[in-house]
Amino acid sequence: MNRTTLSLIAGTTALAAVTAFAAFDPPSASGAAPEAAARLPVERTSLLCPAPSASDIADTSYTSFTPVTKGAASGGKAQLQAADGQSADGAGSQKDKDGKDGKGGKGGEAGGKKAGRPVLTPKAPGTPATGDTSGGEEPALIGTADGGFAPGWTVQQTTEVAAGTGRGLQGVNCTGADTEFWFPGAATAAGRTDYVHLTNPDDSAAVVDIELYGKNGAIKAPLGENLTVDPHASDPILLSTLTDERQQDLTVHVSVRSGRVGAAVQALDDKAGGDWLAAAADPSDSLVLPGIPKDATDVRLIAFTHGDDDADLKVRLASPAGLITPAGSETLHVKSGMTTAVDLGDVTRGEAGSLVLTPADQAVPVVAALQVVRGKGDKKETAFIPATAAVGARATSADNSAKGTTLALTAPGGTATVKVTASAGSEGGSPVTKTYTVRSGTTQNVDAPVPTGLKGTYALTVEPVSGGPVYASRTLAATEDGVPAFTVQTLPDDHGMVAVPQTEEDLAILQK
Repeated sequence: MNRTTLSLIAGTTALAAVTAFAAFDPPSASGAAPEAAARLPVERTSLLCPAPSASDIADTSYTSFTPVTKGAASGGKAQLQAADGQSADGAGSQKDKDGKDGKGGKGGEAGGKKAGRPVLTPKAPGTPATGDTSGGEEPALIGTADGGFAPGWTVQQTTEVAAGTGRGLQGVNCTGADTEFWFPGAATAAGRTDYVHLTNPDDSAAVVDIELYGKNGAIKAPLGENLTVDPHASDPILLSTLTDERQQDLTVHVSVRSGRVGAAVQALDDKAGGDWLAAAADPSDSLVLPGIPKDATDVRLIAFTHGDDDADLKVRLASPAGLITPAGSETLHVKSGMTTAVDLGDVTRGEAGSLVLTPADQAVPVVAALQVVRGKGDKKETAFIPATAAVGARATSADNSAKGTTLALTAPGGTATVKVTASAGSEGGSPVTKTYTVRSGTTQNVDAPVPTGLKGTYALTVEPVSGGPVYASRTLAATEDGVPAFTVQTLPDDHGMVAVPQTEEDLAILQK
């Protein structure tokens, strides 16, 4: 007897994947349009957190949060494990056995003596879970969440370094694995120590190329070719070991020949602090870089295009009053294959602001990021704002506090209504929701809600209700010994939902 044959459909997002087994119903003779794909909560999410710091005086906190999602599966769990180079069967890599990695980093030793200790233990969606570590031997982490913990799972890694290179606040959202990353804003200049952290979550080795592009084009870096990242391992690659050229503004391109990795750049300055540089949004002819702190003393725009054509961009600032053009920086010409940078100074002039880049002539895809400085003299601190995707259906930000948290919302193409929810606190408190209207072409630093009776830290979820697309970022700030330490994380869609096509069995396919 014949049996129905089912097709395998894999729907994959940057942070999660849902697999559905079904057979497509062919179009009817009437030509009726097929039903729209259903939006369903993801069932599994993977996140990768880079090794936080090499400083012995670093203090790192991790915050895990899953928003409550209607229709999500019950049960499940979320966990973070050290990227210790152990395969699924427990066998170590060759690096682990030799104790060497050849790249000046921790390599297979990343798991270290703390490999078996969980950093945190999430208990339920809707409530943050926190954990703390200290010192310079903390490993990179590989995280997985399934069931009710998967939709929108977010982990924030925040490190405070009291002194030395990169001192200040360093924050990064743990992200999913991928095969390509762009990092405009890195450097090999004197006084900068920049690492590309590569983390492989899979059971097989990944092969990776790192390409560098400076002000005059591609930089020869043969040592960045054919890099092997062992299974369940993480490698920090010091950029200055890949080339003898010392440049202030670089674009780093990470491409994966086989497998997949997570990637982030740790950019550390001897005098101006430092932070994590997250991957920029995919190349596009129009970009938004949201949430420049209103007290920024210096803002530097770094852009790059990899195509055959140069790009000419209109540069505008979305201020609380609307879109304005910075005097002297009305346009930016980006030569093909070359990294271009321009100083915008204190472009926000004491007001909230986001940078909006659009084509001045023909549309040419570019990548871009901002290097932002607060403070002056020997009290400066640095952070980065890469171009980002819109919030989409929902974005999630973990590790917020009643003081020192700023939420920036930008609506570059049309007035938007946005709902912002503060979760319960990690140690107590009740959720609070507020709704905001962001006028077209403006940026607002909103008075973000705080949980009633807050104890500990909390998470924010941002959900557009109506109107045009919304872009967002969250700034954490803490002044230490007169240094205005801060870190900025952009808030793209948290990929808590995935489109699953409407399907049904069709025995007719067996007769074809």
